[in-house]
Amino acid sequence: MGIKCGIVGLPNVGKSTLFNALTGGDIPAENYPFTTIDPNAGIATVPDPRLDALSAIVNPKEIIPTVVEFVDIAGLVAGASDGEGLGNKFLSHIRETDAIAHVVRCFIDSNVVHVDGKVDPLSDIATINTELALADLETVEKSLHRQGKKARSGDAEAKAAVAVLERLNAQLANGDPIRTMAFTAAERLILRDLFLLTAKPTTYIANVDEEGLAGNEMTQAVTNLAASEGADVVIICGALEAELAALDPADQTDMLAEYGLTEPGLHKVIRAAYHLLGLLTFFTAGEKEVRAWTVKLGSTAPQSAAAIHTDFEKGFIRAEVISYDAYIAGNGEAGAKEAGKWRLEGKDYITQEGDVMHFRFNI
Repeated sequence: MGIKCGIVGLPNVGKSTLFNALTGGDIPAENYPFTTIDPNAGIATVPDPRLDALSAIVNPKEIIPTVVEFVDIAGLVAGASDGEGLGNKFLSHIRETDAIAHVVRCFIDSNVVHVDGKVDPLSDIATINTELALADLETVEKSLHRQGKKARSGDAEAKAAVAVLERLNAQLANGDPIRTMAFTAAERLILRDLFLLTAKPTTYIANVDEEGLAGNEMTQAVTNLAASEGADVVIICGALEAELAALDPADQTDMLAEYGLTEPGLHKVIRAAYHLLGLLTFFTAGEKEVRAWTVKLGSTAPQSAAAIHTDFEKGFIRAEVISYDAYIAGNGEAGAKEAGKWRLEGKDYITQEGDVMHFRFNI
């Protein structure tokens, strides 16, 4: 399944630097607002050492990881919901993404211009969230007007929609994001059709200088705010990540060791984007390829089979399943079978994280 994560934030917070490091791109990352105008898209592979472990056993011709598409979206300024700066473009581009990586500047550097003239991560976050909430409020009010007319004429579905819309309206009027609210399955169907910006899952990316990698007062403030929203925070040094991305793997390892790091911060960003949407990975392993596949948590075996090909779901018979740990412990399928860890599962089986699967189907 395709995953699209939008990288957003105020101008000059490090969005394009992060995007380039993630995707190997060369988008301009200059020290002035609106360097990025149109959105730029790039693909980042999801780092997963399990692929290497499976491949060491199977020795396939090809290794195929799962991926996330990142979109570098133009910087936002106050008044964007009324069309200030590149507001209208910015908002329309966010609507097309599945999740948001909100980059927040958490470092002081007089050589890097701040659009508001001061570095204040909570103020920056409030600017973005307020503009998104105002845009959503306009959408909700329009829908409330339409559904209200239907409800007054006795339409039961419209009455249910109005009840949800009034809750949304109150939330947004306070400047609070929709993603922090709880909904029933029926209410989520109403919400889905609105394509609200503040309903999108969000992770905060705290961009620090090298001294801030262990955290600072600004990152702590962002962490506290994120906790109140049930969101995650990833701390990275964009400048360092840009340097790392330009190095060979061996040199990357040496440079990481110098900073006391075990992996690039980009790996954390990619995994955060991947898990933000409630996804899991299962594997297929054979001589042709070892491959990671992405499905939603709670997917049944036939739904997982559809990730490979829709015909697999239509003609699904059974799934051969071995957990990743059992596959590694048995040094492959044969060993897992001998240990009694290979099993056949039917249509009701819920795919688990790390399952190594083979599907039987008939068209």
